[in-house]
Amino acid sequence: MKTVDVCLSPDLIHLYDVTDKVVVVVDILRATSCMTAGLASGVKSITPFENLEQCQRMKTEGYLIAGERNGEKVEGFDLGNSPFDYMDEKVKGKKVAVTTTNGTVAIEKSRRSIEVIIGSFLNISSVARYVLAQKQNVLILCAGWKGKVNLEDSLFAGALVDRIIDQFDYETDAPLLARSGYLQMKDDLLGQIKNSSHARRLNRLNVIKDIEYCLTEDVFDVVPKLKDGELVV
Repeated sequence: MKTVDVCLSPDLIHLYDVTDKVVVVVDILRATSCMTAGLASGVKSITPFENLEQCQRMKTEGYLIAGERNGEKVEGFDLGNSPFDYMDEKVKGKKVAVTTTNGTVAIEKSRRSIEVIIGSFLNISSVARYVLAQKQNVLILCAGWKGKVNLEDSLFAGALVDRIIDQFDYETDAPLLARSGYLQMKDDLLGQIKNSSHARRLNRLNVIKDIEYCLTEDVFDVVPKLKDGELVV
């Protein structure tokens, strides 16, 4: 039987052999939620960059550029890190280059895997169906916050594990831990996550609407995949 595992921070990814795994990258607040919403709403492609300057240079190639650092939009960039930015009509049909504090770092560290796909609550059932169909070992990589574990990504990991565990074995105890947390908190995810460190950080930026939206399950039936350096559906 294939295995499922959870890496709670990109800073721990060196402990995992990703070469035989499909990696599900998750950054609920808000990078992978933005990527899912954008590609489902007609964005042509999204190219992730760990480096801010590399992303900024894509403007000269005709890309819209999206930048976030410490939760805030980078000055001079076209888009910030709100899913509503990515669903705007002006972004439809465009190529977007993006750099974020945590999510694009996690994607960069996953590139040696069989495949990188993007997970969020917005497309969680689609992601579950996809990984079940692939019949490959799965690693759920939580983007966290600057190398530290966060609640919302860990709860997504537990929710995804709960949906697929009948056809996978645990590789370590991390999926068991994440699933247990999700099962305890699933009836009040918003209430639990409102008390999380990152939600409190974002609340100072008045983005409660983003937080509520990013915790909505199954808005979209898409699975963004990294192909030739671009996220597409």
